[in-house]
Amino acid sequence: MKRILTVRRSQGKAGGSALVRCAIFFFFFLPECFSPGLLFAQNRPTEYQVKAVYLFNFARFVEWPAENGAGKDGTFVVCVLGDDPFGTFLDTTLAGETVAGRNVVAQRITKPQEAAACRILFVSTSEESHLKELFEVIAKKSVLTVSDIPQFAQRGGMIGFVTDEGKVRFEINLTSATDAGLTLSSDLLKVATTVRKSAPGRG
Repeated sequence: MKRILTVRRSQGKAGGSALVRCAIFFFFFLPECFSPGLLFAQNRPTEYQVKAVYLFNFARFVEWPAENGAGKDGTFVVCVLGDDPFGTFLDTTLAGETVAGRNVVAQRITKPQEAAACRILFVSTSEESHLKELFEVIAKKSVLTVSDIPQFAQRGGMIGFVTDEGKVRFEINLTSATDAGLTLSSDLLKVATTVRKSAPGRG
């Protein structure tokens, strides 16, 4: 399998982020060779540290339409809609990173209408009752939607975090991503717990 996940240490970045990335890479891509207990023995990452790293690395597995690949200032924007469960760790994870030559930045938004400039949008559980409105607003906007809202992928989201035997994994709604003009790498599809290819009822 192609090794796409980033495991390098960026200059000036705290070592914790690099450790989490290495752990996630080996845990999910080389599980037969490495023990997760050993990897996490010294510095076990929290749930949202792992999810923050996933948000960055999803960008390595997704292709956006050329005209929809960056914010107005040429940045690659990872947004959080609603209550922010990441704290400063998302900013730390993205600091100094690039995607296709564009600087990656975190942004917090409060309204679905603000999501048009986002390339990856994490939808907080605080927004669960507004999913239908969100999907209507960003339809055809080429925004990769990610959340840990229960059954997010079944309800129209693109990537839904799930817990599998105590580990953070994810489901994919391939139809939703394709409808938005996004192309997901086969490597990403291989490590998803479920890949859905039918259009669900949204909201």
